[in-house]
Amino acid sequence: MLFHSAPLWLLGVAVGVILLRGNCCSSSKHSLSYSYLQVSGPSQELPQFLSMVHLDDQPIARYDNHTRMFEPLVPWMEMAKMKSYLDPDWVFRADLKSPQNGHPQNEGLHTWQAILGCELREDGSKGGYFHYGYDGMDFISFDGETFRWVTAQPQAQKVKEEWEDHPGWFQENKHFLEETCPVLLTKYLSFGKEALERTEPPVGKVNSKVVDDSLEVLTCQAFGFYPKEIQTTWTRDGEACVYETLRRNVAPNSDGTYYVWLSIEIDPKERDHYWCHVMHDDLQEPLLLGWKEKPGEKLQHPGR
Repeated sequence: MLFHSAPLWLLGVAVGVILLRGNCCSSSKHSLSYSYLQVSGPSQELPQFLSMVHLDDQPIARYDNHTRMFEPLVPWMEMAKMKSYLDPDWVFRADLKSPQNGHPQNEGLHTWQAILGCELREDGSKGGYFHYGYDGMDFISFDGETFRWVTAQPQAQKVKEEWEDHPGWFQENKHFLEETCPVLLTKYLSFGKEALERTEPPVGKVNSKVVDDSLEVLTCQAFGFYPKEIQTTWTRDGEACVYETLRRNVAPNSDGTYYVWLSIEIDPKERDHYWCHVMHDDLQEPLLLGWKEKPGEKLQHPGR
């Protein structure tokens, strides 16, 4: 059974509001994903519909109901000249949100999320996925390998039964995941290869927060790097502080690069023993960052 690894509540990051963007499966070589967000009521902060398209981990197009326009986010999409988004009426079917199908009708702001797409794996095989979420919780998914709808909430059971009674909807999903999406993925890869193969090194800095005379928190930040893969750790006298380090997952910037931070609690008297160790494909040698007394200033140690 193939499932997208990132939870549906992240769906907002991809569209710049609350849309998903995470990795596809860990064995994925390349992927094309479509992320959707639909708001059930009027909101001054959110358009009622947004969509974002990603090639691998890079945003390539977006669409929202305020502009009612499709907007390429990378220059080569202009050359591709292919439809890059799916009709929201196809994604958010009327029967999905029907009261007769157990859809809650509570007042207030509610969101439907959807993410669908395909991947080409390292072993040459391909796969697809199609997930729905309601108010940030998984609702129902189409398994791209068994071709069955899988419910995540009791309210989704009626939706599943109705959809399984409509073979046309099943065939449309199967055709998109097996045929349309892989063709688009291959086409986009041919245009976006140069951008996807670029490398950008991380820039780093260390900040400090003194809690009291015996406790200080050092935070190491690495940002502006691509591709996403990076190794970071705090070291004490050259030894990795694995269990003492608090780290956040690597996260995307709006320009397609990434950032990450990690912190450690130390005795201020021993701060000179601690260095932040950063390794990335676009660094010729490891980047070692330490703290200096002047707030916000980094102390860079020669790579080892």
